[in-house]
Amino acid sequence: MSLSPTVIWLVIGVVLCLFDVVLPTAFVASVMGISALLVAAVAVWLPVNWQIILWVFLSIGMVWLSRRLVPKGTPMKLDATEAETLTEILPGKTGRVIYEGSSWAARCDDFKVAIAPQQRVYVVGRRGTTLIVVPEHLVHS
Repeated sequence: MSLSPTVIWLVIGVVLCLFDVVLPTAFVASVMGISALLVAAVAVWLPVNWQIILWVFLSIGMVWLSRRLVPKGTPMKLDATEAETLTEILPGKTGRVIYEGSSWAARCDDFKVAIAPQQRVYVVGRRGTTLIVVPEHLVHS
């Protein structure tokens, strides 16, 4: 069974868009997925090597454009404030938390505090795709 390039690009596009839903990538995977869907629309008329070149240039251009349209200091409204650590967060290091049903990279706001796994933390901010958290015991002290 041979898949046409159009079907392959459609699958790649959908997978990349869904990947951004599962793991937050600041919309990079979604933009690359949208680029793949656009290439799928013209894949019938282009040879495969030109399809790949078009996808790379569309992805780079759309990522660059999306970064230009969103100001760097734009605050993110966090819907929930509570999360739970999946891994230990060592002082000054990044760990993982479960936040709104998804796994996120997280760093403690206090660079001297370690947070054990399965601890409730509060999300106080975000830098890129890394959440800034504080342990529950520091909030209630």
